[in-house]
Amino acid sequence: MAGISPKLPLMPGSTNGYQLNQTYVESVKQNLTGLLLTIPGERIMDPDFGVGVRTYLFEIDNEGIRSELSGKIMEQVSIYLPWLEIVDISFSSQLEDPNTDPNYLFMSITYIITPLDFTDKLDISIPNN
Repeated sequence: MAGISPKLPLMPGSTNGYQLNQTYVESVKQNLTGLLLTIPGERIMDPDFGVGVRTYLFEIDNEGIRSELSGKIMEQVSIYLPWLEIVDISFSSQLEDPNTDPNYLFMSITYIITPLDFTDKLDISIPNN
């Protein structure tokens, strides 16, 4: 069976030469992850693309930074993934759990794929590596 899009990172696959996303839900989740992890200026010919979540890793964790990051996510999704509706963005870090590494960021984004009327959730965890 043919797939919707290549699964990233590219990995060899036995059927199609490389692994493929088999559903629109998988493809949308991969696109959202790419948008979140791409640093603005990193994508050739589109310097405005990307949220750059990793660039927030060493920021002081407070409500102002979280609000800025949430706003950036909402802005980028509305431009590059207009078929997604962000329902909720929640964070977890040392503010909620003092035992967490101070250079660790966990985000959970709940969204609706509007053409499919399907709700999904993406968990992103960025450790200090």
